[in-house]
Amino acid sequence: MTFNSLQYAAFFAVVLVLYWRLRHRHQNLLLLVASNVFYGLFDYRFLGLLWLSTITDFTVGRLLSRTEEPRRRRALLTGSLFVNLGVLALFKYFSFFLGSATRFLHAFGFDYTSPQLKVLLPVGISFYTFHGISYAFDVYRRDIEPTDSLLSFAVFVAFFPQLVAGPIGRAHLQLPQFERPRAPLGREQMRSAAVLILVGLFKKVAIADAVAPVANQAFAHASVAGWPQLVVGVYAFALQIYGDFCGYTDIARGSARLLGIELPENFRQPYLSRSITEFWRTWHISLSTWLRDYLYVPLGGNRGGRVLTYRNLMLTMLLGGLWHGAAWTFVVWGGLHGLFLSAERMRRRGDAPARPPPGIGRQVVAVVATFHLVCLAWIFFRAPSLSQGWQYLKGIASFRSGPLDADAFAAVIPAALAMLAIDLVQRLTRNEVAILQWRPGLRGSAYAFMVLAVLVFSGGTPVPFIYFRF
Repeated sequence: MTFNSLQYAAFFAVVLVLYWRLRHRHQNLLLLVASNVFYGLFDYRFLGLLWLSTITDFTVGRLLSRTEEPRRRRALLTGSLFVNLGVLALFKYFSFFLGSATRFLHAFGFDYTSPQLKVLLPVGISFYTFHGISYAFDVYRRDIEPTDSLLSFAVFVAFFPQLVAGPIGRAHLQLPQFERPRAPLGREQMRSAAVLILVGLFKKVAIADAVAPVANQAFAHASVAGWPQLVVGVYAFALQIYGDFCGYTDIARGSARLLGIELPENFRQPYLSRSITEFWRTWHISLSTWLRDYLYVPLGGNRGGRVLTYRNLMLTMLLGGLWHGAAWTFVVWGGLHGLFLSAERMRRRGDAPARPPPGIGRQVVAVVATFHLVCLAWIFFRAPSLSQGWQYLKGIASFRSGPLDADAFAAVIPAALAMLAIDLVQRLTRNEVAILQWRPGLRGSAYAFMVLAVLVFSGGTPVPFIYFRF
C-alpha cells in the first residue's frame, strides 16, 4: 500500500494538527512515529533496514567522539560505510552486477548460469543511506559534533516529507533543527509554505503528468517512430522529470516548513543554465553537492593536475549515474555528463572560473545548447535499455519520416511555457515565492489558475513520482 495525494494530505493534516499541540520532545516522537508509518505503508518489511542504518551511524558518531586514535577512527568510519554501502549493494546492485558478469562470461564462450535471486528495491534507500554516510563522514572529519539524542537523529534520517525522494539531508543543516525547540509559525512562513506546496502540485500534476503520455509513447515506439515524434518525446521527458522531481521537492519543503523545519533547496531553474557546469549547480543540488563533498573531493578533486581532475570528474559522474539505478543506461547518462563537464573544463583552460557569455543573444544560445546536451543524456536515462537508447538516438539522427500527433504539441507546448514562466519569474526576482509580492488581483488569479489546472489534470491515471524508484 502507498499514499495517494488525498490520503497523504489527510495524513499530513492530522500530523500537523497534533504536532503544534505538543512540546519539543513529543513533537519529535510524533514525527518519528509518523515517518515510520509513512515508510511502512510502502513496505513494512524494509523498516528494519532503515533502523539498521540509523542505529549504525548514530553509534559510529558516538564512538568517534570518544577516540582520537586515527586507526580506530578510520575503522569506525569504514564500519559505517560497510553497513550503508553493503545494504545498497545487496538490495540495489547485486542482481545488476551478477547479471552483467554472467553476460560478460557468455560473450567469451563460458557457459555459466548465475543463481536467481530476486531482491525487492526498498523505496528511498539511496536517500536515507546517504543521510547516514554524510553524518558519519562529517563527524569523522570533525566538521560537526555528534548528537547525543538517538530520537533527534532518527527523525533526521527518517523525516517523512523527504524520506522517499529527498532532498538529501545534511546533518549540519538539519540535525540542529530537530535538536532544538521549534518556534511557532509566523504568518509569512505559513503563506510561503502554502505557495510552495501549490506550485509543487502544479508542476507535478499539470506539467509532469500532462506530458508523461507523450514521453511514454515516443520511448515505447523508438524503433519505428518518426524523428519529430522522438524529438518532442525527449522534450516531454525533460519536462516530466523536472516537473515531477522539482514538484516533489517543493511539496516536501513546503510541508516541512509547516512543521518548522527548513529543507535544503534542490533546484534553481536548471534549464536556464548556460553550461553543464551551471546545470549541475542548479539541478538536484543536494545530490551534486553530496557527490562533490564525499566523492569528488576525497578522490582528489582538482588538486592533482588536469588528467587526475578529468579522471575524478568522470568517476564522480559515472557513480552518480549508477546511484540513480542499477542499469547501464544510468552509467551512460552519468558518463555523458562527465564528458560534458570535462570538455567545458578543457575549453576554459583548467581551473579558470566559468564566465557567462556576453550579450543576451549569446546567453540565449548557450541556454539552448546546454538544454539540448541535457536532453541528449536524458534519452539514455529514460530508455529501458542501452539498445533502445541507441535506437532512439538513431531515429532522430536519421531524420526518419513519420507523423506527429497534434495532441503531443498540445500537451508539450503549454507545459513548456508554464515551466518557463515559473522559472523566469523565480530567476528574475531571485525569490521562489515571488507570487506573494504580486498585487492581490494578480496573485488571486494565479492561485485560481493553478488550483483549476491541478483539478483538471488530476482526473487521469495517477503517475507515480519518478524518484520514488531511487
